[in-house]
Amino acid sequence: MRLLLFALRRLAGAAVLLMLLSAVVFAVTTVLPGDAVSAVVGVDASAAQRAEVRAELGLDRPVTERYADWAAGALRGDLGHGFVGERPVADVIAARLPNSLLLAALTLAVTAPLAVLLGLWTGLRGGVADRVVSTSAQILAAVPEFVIAALLVAVLAVWLEIFPRVSVIPLGGTPLDVPHALVLPVLTLSAVGLAVATRLLRVSVADTAATPHCEAARLNGIRGVRLAVRHILPSAAGPAVQALTLTTGALVGSAVVVENVFDYPGIGRELQLAVAARDVPMVQGIATALIAVMLVVLLLGDLCTRLLGAREGQER
Repeated sequence: MRLLLFALRRLAGAAVLLMLLSAVVFAVTTVLPGDAVSAVVGVDASAAQRAEVRAELGLDRPVTERYADWAAGALRGDLGHGFVGERPVADVIAARLPNSLLLAALTLAVTAPLAVLLGLWTGLRGGVADRVVSTSAQILAAVPEFVIAALLVAVLAVWLEIFPRVSVIPLGGTPLDVPHALVLPVLTLSAVGLAVATRLLRVSVADTAATPHCEAARLNGIRGVRLAVRHILPSAAGPAVQALTLTTGALVGSAVVVENVFDYPGIGRELQLAVAARDVPMVQGIATALIAVMLVVLLLGDLCTRLLGAREGQER
């Protein structure tokens, strides 16, 4: 019952936060440099033509009125139509978001076990191994995503010719139809995620290993894998979930860059194209959808952490 009430409070807070952030996105896209009308009619259009198009697009109305209409439509699942091509924004999100979620899921499948293993190893062992892994993770975290992507392309696509340089998906198909095209984007995102998650988990494991009950276990002769499985992992599970949740948040921003580098047909690629074309409704809809996805991830992370904390308390 307590967990349900906790979930309902978090869900209500997430809904309010989504509404506030959507208003911020709407306001920011309104004052961005550039003119959406020019993207529709061209820079050579006359003043009369521009005024006519501005009225057709509703850009001559007050921003508060436009946001109210947009929010009312969003509650019905209608995010409007893009200025370029008049594509329904909701349809674009429905078509592209699953591709990005697939990329994120594969990245987490690679990152999570490696981060846990490295976090346990460095947090428990310390010494040279800890310094080497921690320094490597710090350096990797400081390298921009497009640099990592460029290095992987140079080695695995150009030099060794193992994988394609870009993720070419057949028309009407899905990324799963060409799984080899997923390898380089997943490796790039995994490098970013692993650098973040390993550092966070290493701190959590080191703190847990220094607690009295772990010290008592060592005095009783419990060490190695047995110590990690029976004493470290249960106590570090909550912080580990939080670390992976934060890693997922970092992947959302990285995915926008990586999808553009590899021309991957995800939601980040559509967002970049919409920004370049000054397609304001598309930018507003995609940005709000990404915020909603991130809030769902954070909500699930909070629920898992709360559930793990409750189980640990019962065991003790």
